[in-house]
Amino acid sequence: MRGSNELRERMKDKRRERLEYEEAKIERRDRMLIKDKTSEREVLEEVFDKRTLMTIYDLMNAGVISEVVGVVKSGKESRLYWGKDANGEDIAIKIYLTTSAEFKRGMLPYIEGDPRFKRIRRDTHSLVYAWAQKEFKNLKLAYECGVNVPKPIAVSRNVLVMEFIGEDGVSAPLLKEVRLDDPKKTYQEVLENIKKLYKCGLIHSDLSEYNIMIHNGEAVLFDLSQGVPLEHPLAEEFLIRDVRNLVRFFSRRGLKLPDPESVVKEIVEG
Repeated sequence: MRGSNELRERMKDKRRERLEYEEAKIERRDRMLIKDKTSEREVLEEVFDKRTLMTIYDLMNAGVISEVVGVVKSGKESRLYWGKDANGEDIAIKIYLTTSAEFKRGMLPYIEGDPRFKRIRRDTHSLVYAWAQKEFKNLKLAYECGVNVPKPIAVSRNVLVMEFIGEDGVSAPLLKEVRLDDPKKTYQEVLENIKKLYKCGLIHSDLSEYNIMIHNGEAVLFDLSQGVPLEHPLAEEFLIRDVRNLVRFFSRRGLKLPDPESVVKEIVEG
C-alpha cells in the first residue's frame, strides 16, 4: 500500500511539473508575440485568450508572421495590428475578438443565407472562426476579380493576415478623412470596384466612407467580412444600401449624381 501511495505521489509530482512546464512555455510564447509600439518592452495583450495567442504562434512557425509590432486600430469586434512577414514586408493582422455577444448577433444575418456557410455551429467560437474565413474568401475572390482590396495572405481560426495598406504602421486615411482633389474620379473608381464585385458574384454589404481607404491616390475597399454572394436572400437590399451610402457621400461633396436606384440598375446590367 505504501509503495502504491508513493507511486501515485510521484505521478502527481510529474504531472504537476509537466503542467508548470507547459504553462511557462505558453507564457514565454505569449510574451514574445505582441509588442506595444508605444513601449520598448514587450507586453502581453490580456484581451486575447490562449487559443488566439497560440494561433498567432502557429502562424509565426509557418513563416507567415515574423513580428507583431503594434496596434493600428481597436474596435469592439476586432483589433488590427501592424506586423512584418519573414521578408520584413509590412502585413496587417486582423484578430477577431471571441468574447462579444453583440458581435455574434450582428454577424448572423450575413452568415445565414450564405451557401458557403450552411453547416457551421452556432457557438461563438465557431461563428467567429467562420467570420474570419468569410472575410478571407471574400477578399480572395475580390482580389482575383481585380477589385482594389488588400491582398489576403492567410487565415487561421480568428486571425486574418493580409496586405498592409499604409506606411510605417500608419494605415491609409479613410475616404471620409480625405479632401478629394477630384471627387468625380474617386466616385467612378469606387463604382467600378462595386461593378467588378458584382460581376464576380459578391456584394460588399457594408460599404460607406468608413470602409474605403485612399492610398496612393486610389480608392481601396476593405472590411469585406459582411460581404454576401448574389444568392443571399438579402443581397439586393445590401446592394441598394451600399449604393445609397455612396451616392449620399459624393452628393455632399458637390457631385450631381443619378438616384441610387438608377446606379443599382447600372451595376446589375453591367
